[in-house]
Amino acid sequence: MTNPGHDEDDDQVIILGADDSDKGADGLDDDLSVTDLVEQPAKVMRIGTMIKQLLEEVRAAPLDDASRSRLREIHATSIRELEDGLAPELREELERLALPFNEDTIPSDAELRIAQAQLVGWLEGLFHGIQTALFAQQMAARAQLQQMRKGALPPGLSVPAQGGGSGTGQYL
Repeated sequence: MTNPGHDEDDDQVIILGADDSDKGADGLDDDLSVTDLVEQPAKVMRIGTMIKQLLEEVRAAPLDDASRSRLREIHATSIRELEDGLAPELREELERLALPFNEDTIPSDAELRIAQAQLVGWLEGLFHGIQTALFAQQMAARAQLQQMRKGALPPGLSVPAQGGGSGTGQYL
C-alpha cells in the first residue's frame, strides 16, 4: 500500500557518472565540480563563519544607528570578499541573490537580520552542495573499486596449475 503524495522513488539515491548528463541539477556544467567552484575554500569558510556570528549578534541585541550602518558596510565588504573566493558561476549567483542596501538610509534591525540570514543560508547551501559532491565522489570511487574487485579472484584462491591433478580433495 502506498501513501498518497509519497513517491517510492524519493527514497532512492542516484549517482550520475560523467557520461550520464552534460549539466547537473543546478544547471552548471558537470565538467566543473562543485568543489572546483570554490577557488579559495579557506577564505569562504572564514567569511561564512564570521557572517554566521554576526547574524547571532544582530539577533541578540538591539542596534543603534551607528552599529546598523557599520553592519551594512561589513555586509557589503563580506560579499565582495566572498566573490573573490568563488568561481564566476557562483559569483554571478551570489550577486543576483544578495542585493545591496540602500546607501541613503540606514537599514533597520530586521533588514540586517534578513540580509545576514539570507547570506548564511546561501553559504550553508553551498557547503552542503560541496559535502554532497564529495560524498558522491566517494560513492563513485567505491563502486569503481568494487567493479574492479569483481574482475579479480577472491582472496585465498589461485589460478590452477597447467599440469597435475584436480586438487579438489583435502590433504591430510
